[in-house]
Amino acid sequence: MSFTPSEYQPLITGGHRQTLYAWARTRRFPRLPAPVARYFDVAADARVLAHCHWQDTPAAHPTLVLLHGLEGSSLAHYMSGVSDKAWAAGWNVVRLNQRNCGHTEHLSRGLYHSGLTHDPLFVMRELIERDGIGSVVIAGYSLGGNLALKLAGELGDTAPAALKAVCAVSPTLDLARCVDALERRSNVAYQWNFVRNLKARMRRKAAAFPGGFSLDALRGIRTVRGFDEAYTAPHHGFRDAADYYHRASALRVVAGIRTPALVITAEDDPFVPTAPFRNPEVTSNPNITVVLTPHGGHCAYLERAADGYDGYWAEREILRFAAHHAANDRARERSSADARTQDPSLTLRA
Repeated sequence: MSFTPSEYQPLITGGHRQTLYAWARTRRFPRLPAPVARYFDVAADARVLAHCHWQDTPAAHPTLVLLHGLEGSSLAHYMSGVSDKAWAAGWNVVRLNQRNCGHTEHLSRGLYHSGLTHDPLFVMRELIERDGIGSVVIAGYSLGGNLALKLAGELGDTAPAALKAVCAVSPTLDLARCVDALERRSNVAYQWNFVRNLKARMRRKAAAFPGGFSLDALRGIRTVRGFDEAYTAPHHGFRDAADYYHRASALRVVAGIRTPALVITAEDDPFVPTAPFRNPEVTSNPNITVVLTPHGGHCAYLERAADGYDGYWAEREILRFAAHHAANDRARERSSADARTQDPSLTLRA
């Protein structure tokens, strides 16, 4: 049975208005218990922090792994918002910080980048192999959405059976186009905020690893592209920022996605252009469900709250999609088990 998204009815319109309103709005998460900190040693010189919410018997419940956006963290409002809904529905939740994010600069010697799928892949495998989790869904916002889709595309047919679905809200599917859009005059406030945070992180990084990082280039950096040219690209072995954007973009590998994938993005997103979502490699892949709405802004998607629903539409759709595919998978397993019971030859072959 295919997934049918619900209709989005915006509380307000205008990409900038929605984006800024969702970012500035105060939120509360009354159902979400205090998180448990967990560290994953993703490499010999890298450790990442996750804030986790476990049900009483974790292995008996599906697990939602959440990935934040550029210069975000596990404490971003949308990370807690999705977690609140998932926890109430009986899911375990793992809110993952990327390397150095969430004030964890001291835990990893290196930096992170927009296509570093190694870490969520490591975390997923540890959850499956060490924790006995049999059902995992990975969901990401913005840069985290690019990571989720890129991971699914890289895995292709080799994705573990436990990975039931991936979800992406406002994903930076084509990084070069997103950086181009970010440099429009109308987006100067977003650019300034990203650059300010990137510079602050580099200063904390240099303080955590004396002599490991030069800060000489920081003074002249005014754009995300400038930061990536000076730091991200050379640190990770890319030729330059353009090479980094090409190789780290999920658009390069979406044709290989074999896991059910939900993509939610808006026509009025200030700095994630919609053209890549109309690319034939996206639209012709039957495993990808693209929900392209006229309104929604960037990682916003607010509706009117009513009857216990807080109005955060994209968060609700992530959980609906995740539950749909996790439930369908369990139904197929039950059907297969019933068939083996009725047909002894199937039991022998199994």
